[in-house]
Order: sequence, then structure tokens, then C-alpha cells
Amino acid sequence: MTGDKAHRSELGDFLKARRAELLPHTVGLPDTGRPRRVPGLRREEVAQLASISTDYYTRLEQGNLPASAHVLAALARALRLDEDQRTYLYSLAGKDAARPRRRTSQRVRPSWQRLLAQLTESSALVLGRYMDILAWNSVAAALVTDFSKIPAAQRNYVRLAFLDPAVRSLFDDWETIGRDCVAFLRMEAAQFPADSRLTSLVGELSVQDADFRRWWASHDVALRTGGTKLLHHPVAGDLALDWEILTSATDPDQQLLLMTAEPGSPSHQALSFLTSWTEARSGADKAQR
Repeated sequence: MTGDKAHRSELGDFLKARRAELLPHTVGLPDTGRPRRVPGLRREEVAQLASISTDYYTRLEQGNLPASAHVLAALARALRLDEDQRTYLYSLAGKDAARPRRRTSQRVRPSWQRLLAQLTESSALVLGRYMDILAWNSVAAALVTDFSKIPAAQRNYVRLAFLDPAVRSLFDDWETIGRDCVAFLRMEAAQFPADSRLTSLVGELSVQDADFRRWWASHDVALRTGGTKLLHHPVAGDLALDWEILTSATDPDQQLLLMTAEPGSPSHQALSFLTSWTEARSGADKAQR
């Protein structure tokens, strides 16, 4: 057995030992109640948590494939490895176990915050890393959802598109929206594969949504910055809105998502009605308190 093969074999044994120590409920997976022939997680469960195919993970355990740094980072998270175990895992794979770079929390640029307040006829969102929703205007809240009622840690455009039934039902061609979101995250993963925020988001969506899990495993990448969305709003009816993503020149990690309607069009009238209707409801609620 060559040195590389021996190391891959040891890596496979190490992975098996670590997954044997975990149970589904300890990593956020539902326990199906099916009898388990071996203790711990099944191979397909580890693959699911790491967002890789079961076949790929099986070949890693069998020592038939080398592992990339990106896959190692995902497996370290999935198997809840501590710092020493993580270092050992990377050592077996012949990789440097660089510590994940901590990324500072994001704050909306003041100029964009002012711009949001001044946009009264268009929906506008400020998106941060991984499409976290950092800020919004009243039109966006009326059109999509009341973002203020969503915990900040869950205020993410991709998460809402996949896991919030009301938001998901807004889009006429939801599959295109979902695929675009996954492709965008894939682009981010190439730059920051070990970022804990990204790993947590991908892990949650992979466990809870079969479409996300399948599309993430396909490794498709693309980045669209404009187009037209057809929406079916429960109050305003059908809207055709042009959308565009603008990236900040001074902070590329912040983007402005604009959705606009042709002035005088039925969609423009529907947006105006929706905004007025939401403001009237908000005023009535305050008056009753």
C-alpha cells in the first residue's frame, strides 16, 4: 500500500469512527425510527449534512478518493470535530488546516439606508453576504413579508425563498428563483468554503428542503443580475416587476436588490395600492393599541 493510499485508508477509518459517535438528534436530523445496523450516523446522513453525494462520501470512507479542502471543511462541521480532530483530518488528507477566517458582522451603509427611505414606489432590499437581508423599505415589506417579525439570524433571502411557504408562493417561476439562489451561494462557497455562517445555512437548507439538497449537489454556478419576476400577491394580485442587483463600489459584500414597475402599468398601480393598504392597516393597528 502506497503512502497516499495508506493515508486515505486511515482518513476513511477516522471518518467512520467519528460518525459512529453521533446520533441524528445531536446534529439536527430527524430520527426515522428505522433500526440501525451500526451505531451512529449512516453514510447518507453524513453526506447530507456535508452537502455532498452519498456515493462521493462512501468512496472517501473506502479510501478511493482524495478529499479537497472544501469537502474537508464541510465534513469537519458535519461531524462536529474539535480543533485537534480537525487538524488531524487535514493532516491525513495532506492539507493545511488553516483556521477559518472570522468575518465581521455587516452594517448597512448610511447612504443606502437613506436611499431606502427615499424609494417610495419601488421594492428595495439591501443584501449582505449569502443574501442575508440587512435592510428594506416599506414597499419591500408590503410586497414580500414583514421582515421585522423575522429573527435577525433567520433573515436571509435564500432561506425565506425555500422555507417560508408564503414567500415561496409569491413567485410564478419559483424553480428559477430557487436555482438562482443556490447558484449564488455556490459562487460564495468557492471564496469562503469554511465560513461558519455559510456552512450553517447550507446545512439547514439541505436538511429541510429536497430541492435545495439536489441543486446544491449539482454544483451549478451562475450569477444573474437582472430580469423580470412574475409575482402572485394575495392582496395586490399579479405583478410583473423588473429586478436588478446593484453592487456597492466601496463594499462589494453589500448589494441593492431593486424591483420596479413601468410607471402607469397595472403592476405599478398594484404596488401603489399595496403600499397604501399596508400603511392603512399599520395605522389601524396602532390606533387599537
